[in-house]
Amino acid sequence: MDQQLRLVEAKYKKEAILPFEIGDTVKVWVKIIEGDRERLQAYEGTVISIRGKGINKSFIVRKISYGVGVERIFLLNSPRIDHVDIIRKAKVRRAKLYYLRKKVGKKARLVERLGVKIPKHSDLIKNTADEAKTAEENTSSSAE
Repeated sequence: MDQQLRLVEAKYKKEAILPFEIGDTVKVWVKIIEGDRERLQAYEGTVISIRGKGINKSFIVRKISYGVGVERIFLLNSPRIDHVDIIRKAKVRRAKLYYLRKKVGKKARLVERLGVKIPKHSDLIKNTADEAKTAEENTSSSAE
């Protein structure tokens, strides 16, 4: 039963999502369907929580819109999420940043981690394409 569950989860699990952490400022590209058209809309904010594991992993992104705090929960493996870009990384000492809900203005800022290389979504796609190509070459050479 557990093996069947893993097979089903592997089918829907996304591999091309950047590894972001709590406190990172991210831009989540969400697919919006309007009638028969589909477009991408960006939602930029700070990751205040990550929970779950495997296919059930979700994260909460908080932003301030016109002076009002707005939070949105995203499922990491949702087909509605196109990709996630990391804008900046912050130094945090908590697993959940719920205390930011009470902070306003400059007090809600997080200290940026300097010297950390921020990966790009395009680099991740190139790496996965290269890995797939090498895996295909390995299987074809072993078949001969």
